[in-house]
Amino acid sequence: MTAPLLELHQLGFAWPSQAELLDIPSFTLARNQSLFLKGPSGSGKTTLLGLIGGVQKAQRGTVRLLGSDLAALSAGARDRFRVDHTGYIFQQFNLLPFLSVAENVGLPCHFSRTRAERARQRHGSVAQASASLLQHLGIPKSLLDRRAEALSIGQQQRVAAARALIGQPELVIADEPTSALDADSREAFLQLLFAECEQAGSSLLFVSHDQSLAPLFDRSLSLADLNRAARAPEL
Repeated sequence: MTAPLLELHQLGFAWPSQAELLDIPSFTLARNQSLFLKGPSGSGKTTLLGLIGGVQKAQRGTVRLLGSDLAALSAGARDRFRVDHTGYIFQQFNLLPFLSVAENVGLPCHFSRTRAERARQRHGSVAQASASLLQHLGIPKSLLDRRAEALSIGQQQRVAAARALIGQPELVIADEPTSALDADSREAFLQLLFAECEQAGSSLLFVSHDQSLAPLFDRSLSLADLNRAARAPEL
């Protein structure tokens, strides 16, 4: 039986001088799986994604990605592990406005030899990998040298997705990336994202408050159902 890509076990986290925000007994994400995780504002979803990415460290329990316990790694090793194995699509996209479209997409390969090598093996070069991803996501070659800030919201979203996918990271995390789009654009973007994740062999962890998107995914969960802290009775 294939081991899960991502495993959480007895995970607990609290910010200083605050009650425990996350208490998750168990959670797994399979390889090559798409998972919709419903997480309204204030539910701890951003904190959870930070723990999965190794940005924060849990006070108790384990986060295992590809069999590695993130808490056992130093801060620097967690940073390297994250950029090697995780692509991230932010709600506000977080593109660097002064860089070109192609330069934004290629950024992870600048920081990760692993992803740069995968991009070269598959496409011959990082630049060709960037252009191929962008083309598949509907960004024409004529925009590759344009500054990211000159693009429309929908175009910026696709550039952010290409940046997350380049170099075939095993896990792609998407944090409310469709919140600025209308319903038709959201579904069209998701279909493109699913296709690229499948081609790259990446699992997709998609967090949103928009429950209407859930049927499009392999699995759907609510963070409130996973998190015992959210169900704790008030005193």
